Amino acid sequence: MIPLFLASGSPRRRELLTQIGVPFSVVSAPIDETPLAGESAPAYVERLARAKATAGLASIAGPAVVLGADTAVVLDGRILGKPESREEALAMLASLSGREHQVLTAVALGDCQRMHSLYVASTVRFRAISADEAQRYWASGEPVDKAGGYAIQGLGAVFVTGLSGSYSAVVGLPLSETADLLGQFGIACWQSIAHSPEVTNPR
Repeated sequence: MIPLFLASGSPRRRELLTQIGVPFSVVSAPIDETPLAGESAPAYVERLARAKATAGLASIAGPAVVLGADTAVVLDGRILGKPESREEALAMLASLSGREHQVLTAVALGDCQRMHSLYVASTVRFRAISADEAQRYWASGEPVDKAGGYAIQGLGAVFVTGLSGSYSAVVGLPLSETADLLGQFGIACWQSIAHSPEVTNPR
């Protein structure tokens, strides 16, 4: 089977791929993540996912499949990236407070001959967040490298009152759609249990 490489430094994406039993190696794929003028959020995340996969492929010698992914939090059509300061993080949390926003995650999978990509949109609703809560959340360190300034799988879960769509996509990788893409490249899920002894259920 052709080896799979994950072009991402995200520990969340590593955990999610491991969760579905897919072995992989990590490859560095630094790219410019600046949005283009007039670029829509769906086009932005899909372009970045493809760029990461392409950059990963360029750094590998020999046959390989590379997975790139990108996630963006979108509010009123505006992309909320990773906060670069305390003030920016607090402003993001204030804008998300008591409202719904969209989380878009794109996945791209490619080898030396083809590249397939897609994006998944989910809707997340936050309860009201007080200024004191926002400051204490920032002090936890969690918002620093997170799109939109929060992590649904971490301490930020206390803000979430509703989710419509894919939870794993909000975390960083839509697992159902990713599994379908992997299958198109001949990479099966559940490989870690494929050769495990059969479990019997005594009665």
